[in-house]
Amino acid sequence: MSSSAPLTVPLPGARSWVPGYVAAGVIWGCSFAFIAVGLRALTPVQVATARQVLGALTLLALCAVLRVPLPRSRRTWGHLVVVGLLLNAAPGLLFAVGQQTVSSVIAGIINAMTPLATLAVILAAYPEERPTRRRVLGLLLGFAGVAVVIGVWRGLGEGRWLGVVACLAAITCYGLALPYSRRYLTSTGQRPLSLVTGQVVVAGALMLPVLAVTGVTPRGPVTVDVVLAVVALGALGTGVAYALNYRVIAVAGPGTAATVTYITPVVATVVGVVFLGERLHWNEPVGALVILAGVALGQGLRGLRIGRVLPLGTVRGRRARPAEDAPSR
Repeated sequence: MSSSAPLTVPLPGARSWVPGYVAAGVIWGCSFAFIAVGLRALTPVQVATARQVLGALTLLALCAVLRVPLPRSRRTWGHLVVVGLLLNAAPGLLFAVGQQTVSSVIAGIINAMTPLATLAVILAAYPEERPTRRRVLGLLLGFAGVAVVIGVWRGLGEGRWLGVVACLAAITCYGLALPYSRRYLTSTGQRPLSLVTGQVVVAGALMLPVLAVTGVTPRGPVTVDVVLAVVALGALGTGVAYALNYRVIAVAGPGTAATVTYITPVVATVVGVVFLGERLHWNEPVGALVILAGVALGQGLRGLRIGRVLPLGTVRGRRARPAEDAPSR
């Protein structure tokens, strides 16, 4: 940057979007602690199902209040099934499975790799996107950061390895879902709240049969803390935070909204240590910094969105509206 460059970049309506931006980051950062508390009495399937169902009810209520209709096209609902599975149901379950053996701190830090997982999918799936040196180095740096976070030099037990793999599988689902969503849903011109509500409704519907098969009986006493954590996880993390994030996208743009990636691991770490009493080892914050450096290198500090790393904003000869990018939660 030259010495004459401005120190700050003015953003439109900062007072209107900053509170929602911070709130979404805090809510998503707390989600990993909510999962940890829910797992004290519930199975991963029960936690994941409650999360999607409560999120769907919250978003349906918002649609009713704001008079936003749900999508009507069968084709749109077909795409929503794919996105609901990959962006909500599957990762929600995988994070709950993973957090049986890894802390909420580690899960939150691994989640910060979502932009790099998306970049890896894009580079693999779209031949027109060349794996430049910067992108490759960003990906390698991100995975090196994960290795530092989990402390591979100390060795991991089988259970902890499974937890790490489950969390990595969850962000891989995000990486698959976000390009798909941008190409087939967010470029259609439909209202974002309508799409995300349909997406979460589908996710809840997909989880209910899984719950029926695995059982609804809790594995431990359901305390008030567990109930409050699960309600917050669903109503806030999979409900309100989505609406807040879309508000930020509409006012400040998807690039700004996507930088919430930098907030969530910090919040997850503070909440896990302060409120859950989880131990913080030196390698976890160091690894988190390495991951975030990889994200910045691979996708750019101002380009943490799909349209920046891949021209998916151009769909069948027209530009997609940037205010319709999907969040990565």
